[in-house]
Parts: sequence; structure tokens; C-alpha cells
Amino acid sequence: MFNEEMRSEQPLRWAMVGGGRGSQIGYAHRSGATRDGHFQLMAGAFDIDADRCRDFGTNLGLSADRCYADYLTMFTEEAKRDDGIQAVSIATPNATHYPIAMAALESGLHVVCEKPVTFTVVEAEDLKRIAQKHNRIFGVMYGYAGFQMIHQAREMIQRGDIGEVRVINMQFAHGFHAQEVEKNDPGAKWRMNPAVSGPTYVLGDIGTHAFYMAQLMTNLDVESLCCTRQSFVKSRAPLEDNAHVMMQFSNGAVGTLWASGVNAGSMHQQKIRIVGEKASLEWWDERPNQLSLEIQGEPARVLERGMSYLHKDSSAVDSDRIGGGHAEGFFESWSNIYSRFGVVMKAANRGDQATIDATWYPDIDAGIEGVRLLERCVDSADNGAKWVKYHD
Repeated sequence: MFNEEMRSEQPLRWAMVGGGRGSQIGYAHRSGATRDGHFQLMAGAFDIDADRCRDFGTNLGLSADRCYADYLTMFTEEAKRDDGIQAVSIATPNATHYPIAMAALESGLHVVCEKPVTFTVVEAEDLKRIAQKHNRIFGVMYGYAGFQMIHQAREMIQRGDIGEVRVINMQFAHGFHAQEVEKNDPGAKWRMNPAVSGPTYVLGDIGTHAFYMAQLMTNLDVESLCCTRQSFVKSRAPLEDNAHVMMQFSNGAVGTLWASGVNAGSMHQQKIRIVGEKASLEWWDERPNQLSLEIQGEPARVLERGMSYLHKDSSAVDSDRIGGGHAEGFFESWSNIYSRFGVVMKAANRGDQATIDATWYPDIDAGIEGVRLLERCVDSADNGAKWVKYHD
């Protein structure tokens, strides 16, 4: 069961860049960060419009003089204060992640960043180098990875419960962008603009979620991949609203990733299916408290969150916030991740490397792999869906 007594130290003084009025993801960050007492919102550069930023921030309870017109001013002014911020979350469009994260790290701040963290692997590795130089934690917000049954699956696979992994099927295929919704939706519009979104749309926006969770579950490395991508809504070209990726893994396993915004009628269809030599596991984010287990020659069964038969030493157990049978959801997942960010950031502040090493959290390496996936997919798709090596 989740231990709410972990908050033995003072909350980290925390700020946000982006995530202002009307931002769903901004609220998810604030809810996840503050729920368990690891973070306290002290400042923000929530909006590029200074008046809107100040109005929004003061409505959240912040002092007007800590609602800043831009992130550079915030980092500079907060550094002058005895109670200045110690960490920042970046919830802005993709093109801004790299400069904001770099400035935050150089200002001595821990960072939580939305994904994809950068446009290129070179940039992402640069952020890793700077974070290490300043002994700062860099967390990447793979928000679904806090669901407990993801970690139950990870433990089962690592223990060999399903045998050697043979097939990995990943998908995140919703239908909300089956039409040209970006005409009237600013939140969708920037995602279809390559200058802001980067070289991909659905692969970066949602495909990286499924890819990260499959990596987390299996700990397998991709050796090569082949990608085909389409712009079914023609105005979105060159960015894709549908993509299929085939992968070869280091142990001989094969995999597929389907990322789509045009799967008409679908809510999410984010599913991860891991097929082993003895059994298969499947997790679906619309039923996140359950994990399907299908053992060859036996009746299919469903494992439920919060039950005593789960592996006791996995994150599936220590992240439970209430007993089995009660539904836990998206905000619990985010809170689980932010609690881990808080633990490792505080550990870094006191020089406790052992705690950092012992604590799972989506780190900068997870962010780098997401960007690497996108680079390789674009390389493959834009060259006739050729097979490309995953690593240089």
C-alpha cells in the first residue's frame, strides 16, 4: 500500500512553465505534483501573455510577483530569493522543451518535462549531460507508467513467468482527430505544425507512450525498425496522423507499434500485449486496474490491482492508494510518478545516490529513447519504409 508518510522532508518549491488556463495537461501536472506533499507550487510562467499569466496564477493562490511573463525572468528572479524554486515542470509545445529545460538545468533546477523532450537525440543527450553536470534530476512525464499493473507485468516478465518474450504488440490509436479538428482547436493545431510539434505528430504525441511502457515491461532493446506513416487528413502533411512500425528486438523478438489519431470511434485503444513462449500478458489503459494473463492450455484470467496474489516486491503493490476493487485512474498514475520524482529530487539535494539508484522513475534516458524512436521512424518512412538500425 502507498506510504503517505514518505513526505518526511519539506516540499520542494516548484514552478511550472506553461499549463495555464484551459490546459488539461497543466491541471494533471499540478494535481499529480501536489497530491502527496512532495511539491508546493510557488511560481509560474503559465502563459505567454503576462496579464493572463498573472490572473491565472493569482487565482491558484500565488503571489502576483511570482507570476512571470517568461521563463527566463522567472528563473533569474527566483534565484535571488531565499525561498526560490527548486524544481520546474515544462508543459509547453514541443519546440520549446529544449531551450526551457536547458535554462532550467543551468539555473540549478530539477526538471520534469513533457515528451518528446527534444526534436533530436543530440539535443536530448545534451540535456542529460547538463543534468549530470549539475547533479539535477531530469524526469520525463510518461503519465501512464504510474499504473500499478504495468509494473506487475514488468515483474512477471523479468521473473520468467511467461517465458522468453517473442512478440510485442503496442498501440495507441484514438479516433478524436479523424476529421480536421485543428481548424477550431488550438491545442490540436500546434500538434500538426512541424515547426512546433517536430518531425512527427501521432508517433511523438501518443506512440511514445506505448513504446515506453513496452520497454519498461520487457527491458528489451530495439535493433532495427521499419515505419510507414500516412496523412489521411491531407492538410497535416508532412506530419502523420497514422503510422505502423515493425521492430526487431535484441533477443530475437518482433514487435509492432500502431499510432493513430484517425481510428474512428475509438476512445484510446492504448494496449500493450506481450507474447511469451508460455503465456501472454495484455494491458489496456481504458481498464488500467486489470492485467490479462493467458497461459497456454489454461483458461484466460484477469489479474486485479490491489490483490494479495500480485508480486509483493513490485511497484504494483507499493503504489496502491486504496484496496482492490476500487478503481484507480489517470490522476493516481500521475501522482505515483510525481511522488517518485519528489523522492529522487530530494535524494539528489542531500547527495543520496543510493536512493536514486533504487527508485524507478521515467528519467532522461527514457526521454532519449523516445526521441530516438521518432528519428528512426522518420528516417525509415521518408525513405520508402526501409529497415533502419535503431542505434547508430
